[in-house]
Amino acid sequence: MITNAAFIALLAVLAGPPPAGGNWPEFRGPSGNGHSNITGLPLKWSETENITWKTAVHGEGWSSPVIWDDQIWMTTAENKGKELYAVCVDRKSGKIVHDIKLFDVEKPGRKNPLNSYASPTPVIEAGRVYVTFGTYGTACLDTKTGKTIWSRRDINCDHDMGPGASPIAYGSMLIMPMDGCDVQFIIALDRKTGKTVWKTNRGIDYSKVQYDTRKGFCTPTVIEVSGQKQLIAPCAHAIIAYNGDTGKELWKISTAPGFSLIPRPVFAGGLIFVVTDCSRPQLWAVKPTVKGDKPAATIAWKVKKNAPQRSSLLSVDDLIYGMTHRGYIVCFEAKTGKTVWTERIGSAFSASPLYADGRIYIFNERQGATVIQPGRTYKELAANKLGKSRIMASPAIAGKAIFLRTDTHLYRIEK
Repeated sequence: MITNAAFIALLAVLAGPPPAGGNWPEFRGPSGNGHSNITGLPLKWSETENITWKTAVHGEGWSSPVIWDDQIWMTTAENKGKELYAVCVDRKSGKIVHDIKLFDVEKPGRKNPLNSYASPTPVIEAGRVYVTFGTYGTACLDTKTGKTIWSRRDINCDHDMGPGASPIAYGSMLIMPMDGCDVQFIIALDRKTGKTVWKTNRGIDYSKVQYDTRKGFCTPTVIEVSGQKQLIAPCAHAIIAYNGDTGKELWKISTAPGFSLIPRPVFAGGLIFVVTDCSRPQLWAVKPTVKGDKPAATIAWKVKKNAPQRSSLLSVDDLIYGMTHRGYIVCFEAKTGKTVWTERIGSAFSASPLYADGRIYIFNERQGATVIQPGRTYKELAANKLGKSRIMASPAIAGKAIFLRTDTHLYRIEK
């Protein structure tokens, strides 16, 4: 039997070294799990304390800020989704560098009131930023000039409630899930040219599934098992692993009738932690394996109570933290799924938490940010609030600052 100490050691080995703190290139940061190795972050802030600058961002968009060197990029939508923009802010001064209208949409589809037409988070690298609005358009921009290098408007599906899944960088590709009510697939684009490298339809028979329960909004993640990389891309009714180079399906586990899943999977301690549904969320721990040359996976445990609905999970040491839509923080034991503690601290959560400087930063929708100490007992370190803005976007970290987007502004929070 594996001991708690051995399990913590296994988590550390499999997680690898902490990511570098200079850039925040995609949703949930360099490792896609909300972790940063930066120290010296502020513990407390308000509208009048530890705010370096505050910049208004027009329109509506829940995409998280991504950061490369001195640039911060995000997307936004105007005129009820008919005008779609990419916005760049100077990291030092907070001034708007680029404000580019990329796409006009004649008749946007409907969206959920909790969603926006600019929810997918961009991907950024040296000299280029990749932005997508799901079915409404995807583009690659030159970060210096703001000019479009390539764009695609032929990657389409019926999101039904608005776009949600963020793209990720993999090798030389940009990988995007497109899980609509009408079609469901995952596609890889050459980041240099925008051309399709591979496209794989979800291997699920949705013909007998209700139309509006076929969709998903989940951002994939990449793991490594026995030296083999696996692209973990959950969708409605299944958790599926792919070969990221070819798009070939490696294994699949049914989660039926789960759909509309949102939180990005987290990999720690040899387990993949996945939320399987939005309306009635369950938290599953899945163990991926490689037997010979054949990848496989088994279910380690399931939790049906207090699973997060919109906010992604956070793994720290041997514990998993989740934030529910009813305002609870729940701490689970990673190895078993046992609930360690539950604490109600405010309103619903959409933004995903951060772990940095030995602290967990948690952001609720009503401007609140609670800082806690990780561990088997709940210990609050600070409770912060910013004006009357709404927090839906997950924050980013770079330098010694937290970059937090509300529904009206982008903040640089720093000592």
